[in-house]
Formats: sequence, structure tokens, C-alpha cells
Amino acid sequence: MPPTSSATLAPETSPSREVEERRSQPVPRRRPSIVRWYRRGGLVPVLFAIPGVLAFTYFSWGPIVSGAIMGFQRTNLIDDATWVGLSNFTYVLSDPVLPQAVGNTVYFAVLGMLFGFPAPLVLAVYMAELRRSRALFNTLAYLPVVIPPIVAILLWKYFYDPSADGLFNQILGAVGIGPLPWLNSSASAMPSIVLEVIWATAGGTAIIYLAAITSVKPELYEAAEIDGSGIWRRIWHVTLPQLRGVILALVLLQLIGTLQVFTEPYVFTGGGPDNATVTVLMLIYSYAFQYGDYGAATALSFLLAIALAVVSVVYLLATRKWSRS
Repeated sequence: MPPTSSATLAPETSPSREVEERRSQPVPRRRPSIVRWYRRGGLVPVLFAIPGVLAFTYFSWGPIVSGAIMGFQRTNLIDDATWVGLSNFTYVLSDPVLPQAVGNTVYFAVLGMLFGFPAPLVLAVYMAELRRSRALFNTLAYLPVVIPPIVAILLWKYFYDPSADGLFNQILGAVGIGPLPWLNSSASAMPSIVLEVIWATAGGTAIIYLAAITSVKPELYEAAEIDGSGIWRRIWHVTLPQLRGVILALVLLQLIGTLQVFTEPYVFTGGGPDNATVTVLMLIYSYAFQYGDYGAATALSFLLAIALAVVSVVYLLATRKWSRS
């Protein structure tokens, strides 16, 4: 029997297999080097970004840091500031008007979210279902948004005239109701303000919802119609799940906006009657521009910012599971 050579016993390796083995081996990573980064031009984008970063830091974070420092000082922005520690926070927290202002702000936010959240969503779904005159309805819905807020508030003050000559009282008088005091009553002043705010802001939010609805794939609606789904089932099982991300973002923005309400109660009632419509932002305004106590104003602003941050974090944690499903 002829001897068998070692070359014939060793398994042969094809070139393609060698290439695959080499490709499967991890490529050794080169250590980062500042010299190599500099030679490749890494410094140029950094130099271009520095002015923008400095401007953003100065104009965005500068006022926040200055306000936080001012909260620990007694200052009227004319004389030299005096460091007073936590006395500004103690002062605003012991203000007897603060609990009522917080309660009024929360009351406004609850009413605003309860009626202001579904109103633009229903309006957008209705406009999406229109086959004709959609542009006309879009214009009519968005028209209150382009009216300056002060003009709209003065217009609604005329509507809310407590006498029998007021527009709303004339309408209610035709069916034997009223006249109602509207803004002159502690019970009806805040709901009246909420109604005007919903009218003024619902159109802009509805346009955002409508843009999101038009981006939903038509195949989903066609499949739902083939399965025999009516309009309400299509809205519940197709439209709302597809708008989940937009709804979550707009609800958070609406919640923050309602907790920072100022213009409407200030112009409508000035906080009255009997402080029934005074809000936290109106209290901050009073500290700063009526009493000249900017330290107390910034201290309360700092506390409000912390409260809004806590509310935002709780909201994001509560909706995290729904946003990922």
C-alpha cells in the first residue's frame, strides 16, 4: 500500500472560506488620538459650533440662572441686591393668597383639559370626514387663532355683559333664562374664561390633529371598511391609535399652558371677583410689577418651574407604557 502524505491528509481550505473567516474576525479598533482627530479636520466643526453654543447658553440658560439667583436676593432692579437666603421662598409660601391662586390655577387646568382636549380632536375628526368644503371649515376653525388675544378677550367681554343687553344674555333671554352675571360671579367667572380660551385655541390644535389624520395610511381605513367597521369603530381602532404620539405631546403642552394662564383672567377680571380668578402667574406679576419685589416674584417663578417639571415627569412616566404599545 503506498504511503499517504500529510498534504493529502490535511483538510483543504477553499479561498472563499478563508475570506469568510477573515471577515468574521473582529477588526482591531485603533485607539482614539487627538493628533489624528486634529489632522482629519475635527477642530473645524467645533470652531463653527462654538458661537452658536455660546449664544444659546447665554440667551437660554442665562436668564434661568439669573432668575434662580435672584430668588435668593432682595432687589428692585435699581438698588444693589441684598442676599436674603430663603426668606423670599418663606414669604411667598406664607402669602394667604397663594393657596387660592394655586387652587384657581388647578381649577382652570382641570376645566381646560376636560373640555379643551376633546374639542379640537372631535373637530379635526369631523373635518377629516368632510368630502366637500373642507377648506372653508379649516378657515373657520383657524380664524379665532389669528385674532389677537386682547381683541378676542375684549370681544368676549362684550358677549359676557351681565345686563340684559349682553349678547349671551339676549340669546338665553329668548328661552327665558337669565340674565346671568357671567364674569361678575365667583362661581361662573372661571368657567366663562375657560370657554373663551377653548374657543380661541381649539382651531390651531385641530389643524395639527387634522394634519396627523391625513398622514394615516388609507389602506387601514379600507381594511376596516371591508371588515364592516362603521365610522366610530374606524375612529376608535384606526384614527386614535395612529394619533397616539401627537395626542401625548399636545396633551402635555396643553397641560403646561393651562398651568401658566395669565392673559385671559388678567384682562377679563383682574383676578376678581373676590380673587376667584387670580392665578399663580398673576401673583408673580403682582410681586414684580405692582410691589416691585422681584426677589419674591422669581422665587415663586422658581417654585412654579419645579412644579411644572414634576408634573411633566409624572405625565411621561404614566404614559410611557401607552406610548410604546
